[in-house]
Formats: sequence, structure tokens, C-alpha cells
Amino acid sequence: MAVERIIWRMLRDRRFGCVKFRRQAPIGPYIADFACPSHRLVVELDGGQHADSVSDRRRDAYLAAQGWRVLRVWNAEVVENANAVLAKIGAEVGVEWDPF
Repeated sequence: MAVERIIWRMLRDRRFGCVKFRRQAPIGPYIADFACPSHRLVVELDGGQHADSVSDRRRDAYLAAQGWRVLRVWNAEVVENANAVLAKIGAEVGVEWDPF
């Protein structure tokens, strides 16, 4: 998926404030788009099919019960303003994101 590649370019190899992220990370029975184990953060990039999804709520509840926080971001947000999305992720892991 193209939006995942946009975000992964900045999160991979500890490029994002030296914070380790994993892509397509298994957590229990689920696969997280991105996971930051040190901050117990899952970042999910969602398309329209995820609007009001019962399975997503069930998944989020499972992850929360395991001690993970879930940040859900719409794909359109990534396309329109990837820097704002990275700033949101940074706020969750204590990294001040400045693209310039």
C-alpha cells in the first residue's frame, strides 16, 4: 500500500528520533501496520472500509488489554499531509517532528 510506504520511509531504521518501529508486526492474533515496542504504540493506517468497524473496535480492545495504545490515521490524512501524521506519531513517542 502506497500510504504505508510514505510513513515507513520516515519510521524505518530508527530514522524517527532514534525510536524503533516495526512494520507489519504481529501482536497476538493481529498484525499491526506499525508498532513501537518501547512505547507500546501501534499505528494503524485506515481506509474507508474501517469506518465504524466492529472488528477494529474488538482489535483495539485486545491491544489495549495487552498494554498497547492504538493511533488510527486515515489514509487520506497521509496523502494530504504526511508531516502532520508524523507530528501526531511524534507526540505519542516524545519525538518533536520538524520536516525542515
